Amino acid sequence: MLLEQLRKTPIVQIACEKLDISRATFYRWKSEDKEFAVAVDEAMRSGQLLINDLAEAQLIGAIKDRNFAAVTYWLKHHHSDYTTTIQIKHALQDETLTPEQEAVVREALRLAGAGRGDITGITDQHNESIEYNPAGNGGDNDQRQESQGGDH
Repeated sequence: MLLEQLRKTPIVQIACEKLDISRATFYRWKSEDKEFAVAVDEAMRSGQLLINDLAEAQLIGAIKDRNFAAVTYWLKHHHSDYTTTIQIKHALQDETLTPEQEAVVREALRLAGAGRGDITGITDQHNESIEYNPAGNGGDNDQRQESQGGDH
């Protein structure tokens, strides 16, 4: 019954309230019974997927209703031309990046995006161009944006 509730609403507090079980009891059961813990995790994942489906359906409905915020959200998260991009340009004076320097730059950009993103275009030419897409779904469009001088 508890697992079924978590599949419908993957929030422990709500599931426990509906079944009149304390959260402390739930977490004690979970820590004492490894099979129960695995089943809970699977039920929670299933419930989260259900909620994601419901949320996407609402978002698509809002897009169909011409809700500009919904349209913007969808494009920023599903279309590489509309993602947030950070461009760093620097002209070097007859210098090249050593592999160690390139690794430092890559690590700094990775940390800036909390581990999410694509890093493209690091070169060691005179007109170094480092492009970083924190959403992680850019790519070919990054180079095109630079050449067009455009920014979405």
